[in-house]
Amino acid sequence: MIVLDCSAAVEIARGTVRGSAYRMLMMEGEPAIASDLFRAEVRNAFWRYVRAKMMSGDEAEVLIEKALGLVDEFIPLEENAAESFAEAVRQSHPVYDLFYVTLARRNAAALFTADKKLVALCERMGVNCVCEVEF
Repeated sequence: MIVLDCSAAVEIARGTVRGSAYRMLMMEGEPAIASDLFRAEVRNAFWRYVRAKMMSGDEAEVLIEKALGLVDEFIPLEENAAESFAEAVRQSHPVYDLFYVTLARRNAAALFTADKKLVALCERMGVNCVCEVEF
């Protein structure tokens, strides 16, 4: 099982070299899950591209749908909110990232992320993550 965060999904949707590598590592039939927070984060990420005039709103809409389509199941925030908050306090790290980390830990899944701070957090917590991919 894979837990997909926004940073990795945006790379995949944009078709970057890193995104292509993540895509290759997503085995066919292996389910990908994400926090419900993912829906807002993906939209915000592409809004930034539009705001920076790196793409049009229409182009962003297409990529948003592509990113959302990578996820097989969205997990409601309530399912791991208390655990995420407790870990955020313990780790001194923003709560929104812990929604992904605790999902990965609960499901013995690999967290796919392009966020270096999140990678460092996973390493401290002993959570499997895929971040730097080479091929």
